[in-house]
Amino acid sequence: MEHLYDMHCHLGSMPNADQVAKRAEQLGLVLLNVTVSPTDANGSARLNHHANVRTACGLHPWWIANGACGEEDVARAALMCAASRFVGEIGLDFSGGRMATAPQQQEAFDWIIQSCAEHPVTGRVISIHAVRAASEALDTLQRFDMPHNSTCIFHWFSGTSDELARARALGCYFSVNARMLATKRGREYARQIPLDKLLLETDAPKELGDQGDAQALAGELTQTLDVLDDIRIERKELLAGSIAQTSQELLG
Repeated sequence: MEHLYDMHCHLGSMPNADQVAKRAEQLGLVLLNVTVSPTDANGSARLNHHANVRTACGLHPWWIANGACGEEDVARAALMCAASRFVGEIGLDFSGGRMATAPQQQEAFDWIIQSCAEHPVTGRVISIHAVRAASEALDTLQRFDMPHNSTCIFHWFSGTSDELARARALGCYFSVNARMLATKRGREYARQIPLDKLLLETDAPKELGDQGDAQALAGELTQTLDVLDDIRIERKELLAGSIAQTSQELLG
C-alpha cells in the first residue's frame, strides 16, 4: 500500500483522536500531529503509541497574540522543543490585530529556535507558521543556521514571491494543502517548489476541537495530489512517490 503523509494536522485537538489515528493506520495514512502550546503537547504525547503518529512540540503565535500563553509558557516550550525531534507549530503571525504583539511573538520564536540550535537533535523537523512575517521568520532561521541543521517546513506558505525564493535558496521545505491550492497564488507557489522539498498537509480540523475523520483526511490529501498533478510537469505517480519518500525520510 502506498502511504499518504499528512505533514501538518492537529490530531490532538480532535475529541476522537485515537479513533482517527487507528482508522488512519488502516488507510495507510501517517500523521505529523502539531500542537499549539506546551500543555497541548503534553496532552497529545500519548498519541505517539500509534505507530503512524508523530507528535510535535509547539507554541502557536496565535496563543501568544491572544494572551493564552505568556513568558512561562514560552520558557516551557523552549525547553520541550530543545529536547524534541519534532517541533511545531511555531512561528509568527503579523496579520491584522496580531501585529500589535509582534515583539512578543518574535521573542518567543527566537527563544525556541535558539534553544533548538543550542541542542541539536538528529533528524529534527520544524513546522513553521508565517503569516505576513515570512522575512522575519527566515531572518531568525538564518541567524541560527537552522535550515542547515534541521528540516524547516513552511506550512501553507503565504509570503511574497521574493520570500518564497529566499526560503527555497535556504533549502526550506513546504507543506501544501487544498485550501492553499484553491488560490491562484497558492497554485503558482506550489508549481515553483522543488519536488524534493514538496510535502502534503491538511491543517485539519478546520476548527480546533472539531471531530476528526481519517477518511476525509486521506481524501483531502488525494485531492491535493490531483491538483498538483494538474499544475506541475511531473506525472502523478512520480509526484506521489517522491512526496511519500521525502515524508517517510523525515518522519522515520
